[in-house]
Amino acid sequence: MAERTRFLFADQLGPHFDHGGELLFVESKAVFRRHRYHRQKAHLILSALWHRAEAEPDRVHLVRSETYRAGLAEVDPTAVEAIAATSRPARVLQRELGFAQIHPELGWFTSADEFGSWVRSRGSKRLLMEDWYRSVRRGHDVLMEADAPAGGQWNFDSQNRLPPPRGETHLPVPEPWQPTEDDIDARVRAELDSWEAEGIEFLGQDGPRRFAVTRAEALSALDDFLSNRLAMFGPYEDAVLWRDPFMAHSLLSVPLNLGLLHPAEVVDRAVAAWHADAATLASVEGLVRQIIGWREYVWHLYWHLGAEYEQRNALQAHTTPPDWFLDAAWAEVDAHCLKRSLQNVDELGYAHHIIRLMVLSNWATQRGYSPQAVNDWFRRAFVDGYPWVMTANVIGMGLYADGGLMATKPYISGGAYLKKMTDFCGECRYDPKVRVGEKACPFTAGYWAFLDDHRDDFTGNHRMGTALRTLDKLTDLPDLLEQERARGTGAP
Repeated sequence: MAERTRFLFADQLGPHFDHGGELLFVESKAVFRRHRYHRQKAHLILSALWHRAEAEPDRVHLVRSETYRAGLAEVDPTAVEAIAATSRPARVLQRELGFAQIHPELGWFTSADEFGSWVRSRGSKRLLMEDWYRSVRRGHDVLMEADAPAGGQWNFDSQNRLPPPRGETHLPVPEPWQPTEDDIDARVRAELDSWEAEGIEFLGQDGPRRFAVTRAEALSALDDFLSNRLAMFGPYEDAVLWRDPFMAHSLLSVPLNLGLLHPAEVVDRAVAAWHADAATLASVEGLVRQIIGWREYVWHLYWHLGAEYEQRNALQAHTTPPDWFLDAAWAEVDAHCLKRSLQNVDELGYAHHIIRLMVLSNWATQRGYSPQAVNDWFRRAFVDGYPWVMTANVIGMGLYADGGLMATKPYISGGAYLKKMTDFCGECRYDPKVRVGEKACPFTAGYWAFLDDHRDDFTGNHRMGTALRTLDKLTDLPDLLEQERARGTGAP
């Protein structure tokens, strides 16, 4: 029997998706017509597809079409197989197209069966990421010494939560690896220009391609991180220097989410760096936690929790995010943390996890933005955004819209946290210690206004008890609430 052609999506580009026979990809223009993606994200996707097809034109076929269905209209589905897609709508499409075979998902460190067994073992206990992470490390013998975790502890959070180095604008690490654009990138840029002329809208600014789109580039990016930034990644992974958007972060989320790297090879290489004394255990454990802990966890939760989870809105947040937020119009914003975070979105389509969580999501939570609108924005605005990765991160962790399924309390803060863990506040017109008046920090005031608005939601939550008791002692609360009502949805 002849070997079937394998149909793949643009996030299934690595060698672990390749069966050695003919491969078929479709570039669907309608995807970009329906959704307003960041221009640099669109560039990455097209560049990745075009590079993959042009590297092996004899067996890798790229059909450029208005829709996936139109692109596959002339294909005999009985001669095609596929790998299970990474989103629910894409899996529905795969089934409706009637392919001869759809293989289970590939490109993950753990399987759906493994996660299902872990869920069943929990009984009525919460599905805590920390417990999942430990289970994966035991089951796959990652950073283990016999039955105990390497170094005698499961995490090194106490060593990995340093504030930014005082008086510095950048971490003392080399600039991250960046690809050299080629003729394909030039043609992609011209294509996107023509699409914009037709009326297809993009978010953000165009810019030089910063992320890997080929297997060779992905390996170069991995080598660069392991050699130059892994050692300093852990201590400063929760810190922010606003002039240094990449700091010591890996920048591997794009090639990982395009399927160009397998998570196991990243973990293996990082662990090998520790064994070779090229990185501290604390830094390596922090990276391993992000990959086989958090990344695998949100992937499995996307499927386990189902489509209904995306519609959760436990805090009844229904405000439509204003245009200045959705457009990343940072020049309209005075609050320095929010201004520079939106500037990252506009100019890079990227921000590391603390900016996403403790600035952008924190603001959206405080201001009651619709979780569904924010989730949609995160998927489109970030170069590494996909439904599976953003849903639990935004609905659960970022906006507490699931009512505590993932986190026992909202990830919100006032200006004090931002002053401690970032260098935003030093150049801001607002004062993180001030709640009311011209210098009142919008995050500090917004924090207390949010708590007042949601007293009933958090009464009885022991982790919120101290904050609620402090709220009751604020003598300026009436003035604060009036001030924040007047702010409305305007840019702070």
